[in-house]
Amino acid sequence: MNYGCEGKVAFISGGTSGIGKAVAELLLKDGAEVWLLGRDAEKGTAAAIALSAYGKVHYLQGDVKDLEACRRAAQNVREQRGRIDFIVNSAGIYHERRLENVSEYEFFTIMDINVKGTIFLTQALLPLLAQEGASIVNIASDAGINGNYGCPLYCASKGAVVAFTKALALDLAPRVRVNCICPGDVATPMLGRQLQEADGGYMLEDVEQAYPLERVGEPLEIAHVICSVLSPANSFMTGSIIPVDGGLSAK
Repeated sequence: MNYGCEGKVAFISGGTSGIGKAVAELLLKDGAEVWLLGRDAEKGTAAAIALSAYGKVHYLQGDVKDLEACRRAAQNVREQRGRIDFIVNSAGIYHERRLENVSEYEFFTIMDINVKGTIFLTQALLPLLAQEGASIVNIASDAGINGNYGCPLYCASKGAVVAFTKALALDLAPRVRVNCICPGDVATPMLGRQLQEADGGYMLEDVEQAYPLERVGEPLEIAHVICSVLSPANSFMTGSIIPVDGGLSAK
């Protein structure tokens, strides 16, 4: 697949697993240079080694909810590369809890990673964005558009990412395009943890039956849409909120 990203430089938070890692793979295969940010140094190093088979990749250890870590990551890129063309905000967590059982700790954990991390990492990287053709893709969720059972806090955090995307697209136009991808359930470690937390309350088969396509998505399927949106060929797209959810939002 040719996305027209040869020679571009991409920064991906949460790029050491799941959707973020799949985006890195496709961009590297397309000739881009990729910088990954992730909390777990061991997992990040392993991801960078595996992805290096496809092209030039760098791993930076850092937690998006830590403002200083975001600034250090941006400084590293500034010193070693000088610019970036793409930002993909893929870092995020899911936690299933009805409102009456939500603790203040859980509130801040989800909001710090899903919302604060997206906003302040973007803020730190903005000065590095290229003068032409720069693009940001934020990853939210179908739950940020339509809501979902048993996870109002997660829905609120992803709804905030959707609203942030629209506002930032207006502020940064015409130089920088900003769009948002809203996946349904995807076969990633996050879904695995979700099913573990359910503790038998529901199984993968139950999740799949909620979708008109009767399955969950694959990371590379979501990554393909993200890379297509990043592509210079999509230069008239900004402020768009794009569900990639196997038909769930059509119900």
